[in-house]
Amino acid sequence: MLLLLPALTPIEAAEPAAQRFASECSSCHGADGVSTTPLVPSLAGQPSFYAITQLFLFRQGRRQNALMTAVAKDMSDAELRAFSDLIGRLPPRPPAEESAPDAAKQARGAALAQRLHCTGCHGADLAGGAQVPRLAGQREDYLLHALQGFRAATRVGYTAAMNETLAGTSPADLEDLAHWLSHVAAPAR
Repeated sequence: MLLLLPALTPIEAAEPAAQRFASECSSCHGADGVSTTPLVPSLAGQPSFYAITQLFLFRQGRRQNALMTAVAKDMSDAELRAFSDLIGRLPPRPPAEESAPDAAKQARGAALAQRLHCTGCHGADLAGGAQVPRLAGQREDYLLHALQGFRAATRVGYTAAMNETLAGTSPADLEDLAHWLSHVAAPAR
């Protein structure tokens, strides 16, 4: 059975990228792009240019995730474009709550985000844009894992900006930031 993704017409649902998303990607990333799988990001609401950049990094082996590398390694440029366009059309949705908001962590996370100037790249509403990801409403566990990777310089980004920005932060800082970001309302597009 083909799962129809939100905001797709029946004609668009027949696209090979939509069919492949439904059969391969949705089991981890969710049928509507909202992940309920630990450590797996939600794709809904991500800018298409960000998505194609990440797929390219997986295809080239520059991002380390065995499953995603296996999925992307044989993708053509046209397939990368089709998948990123599909992802870019998925509307952001509230994530499944991993944890209830903790007021103290929220306050510390918001202060840290302001100090690190997160909105300077990720936008005032943290919706991202171009090659910068949406952070608002992303899975907390995934955000923490990604932030830890950037801080340790084991995760590759489009540039070294995230590695440099997070240098000097503590593990507790990253926990607070991930908690706050995961509870920021995902803006509509």
